[in-house]
Amino acid sequence: MSGVSTLLRRREFGVVVAIGVLIAVTTVISPSFATGTDGFRNLLLTPSLLMILAVAQGIVIITKNIDLSVSAVLGLTAYATGRMFVDLPGLPIPVVILLGVGLGTLLGAVNGTLVSLGRVPSLVITLGTLYAFRGIDIAWAGGDRVNAGELPREFTTMGTQTVLGVPVLFVVAVAVLAVVAYVLGQTRSGRELYAIGSDDAAAVLYGLRVRRRVFFGFLASGTLAGLAGVLFAARYASVSSNAGTGMELEAVAAAVLGGVAIVGGTGTVLGAVLGAVLLTTISRALPTLGIGEFWQQAVLGALIIGAILLDRVIAARQARRLRSSHASIAVAPAKEAVT
Repeated sequence: MSGVSTLLRRREFGVVVAIGVLIAVTTVISPSFATGTDGFRNLLLTPSLLMILAVAQGIVIITKNIDLSVSAVLGLTAYATGRMFVDLPGLPIPVVILLGVGLGTLLGAVNGTLVSLGRVPSLVITLGTLYAFRGIDIAWAGGDRVNAGELPREFTTMGTQTVLGVPVLFVVAVAVLAVVAYVLGQTRSGRELYAIGSDDAAAVLYGLRVRRRVFFGFLASGTLAGLAGVLFAARYASVSSNAGTGMELEAVAAAVLGGVAIVGGTGTVLGAVLGAVLLTTISRALPTLGIGEFWQQAVLGALIIGAILLDRVIAARQARRLRSSHASIAVAPAKEAVT
């Protein structure tokens, strides 16, 4: 019973229920939403890229930081991937993919170096690199775009291909989730990121290499954003300088909705991924239900505010429980001494 009770109290469970209810209601009103020819496939394919960005954002937020440049990294690596196929036609596809992901790692290293060594708030640094990376992309691409006819068919097929009815991009996103969830939950390095996010000053006193861990957090974020950029090029087969615009806020929203505390230290990448699925499902469901674009934005905003308020309420309750527990421990020896 305690296991069931614990499961019911988890934020991830509530998000799963919300996704299920939303899909069920929308499918009853419009059966093609989930049961149409491509309904199930689209439910999995649409959130795949945002799932990867949400994992990237979740890693950074857990360390009490934020990475607003993930969308610009995605856009730059997506365009670079397309240009490599156009300008270096003899380059094997796996090599292009590795170079694209490597570019994301390099951009993540820039963020990590500036934040960890410069000791400047990550909000300021990544807001600056968001514009810097996007500016490089615009200067490079100009009004040009890479079109589907310029990309290898084997590469673009990867963006829509399925395995047993499941899109390959969704499989990649789930694999990323599994690896990162294992590292964060089962390894010492991963647990140290939570410790840093909970109290970075205490982590320093404990002897943790905070700046190094934060650097690797941004390195991982850049690498995953680079992977998302490569997959973006494969998914849409047409890349311009505005690829991924606005996805940085969607990634933050997904992480927060999934229970990753914006103040760091708590939450899971599984929750961030479920938040991404909920966001994209809402975006697809509301137009189907005949709800206008204004109300779509209003609903998303209300969900984000509600998630943050819920986090604050939960944090306050946990703090009260800790204070109560400490008080009980302090009173017990005193009673024993009296008796």
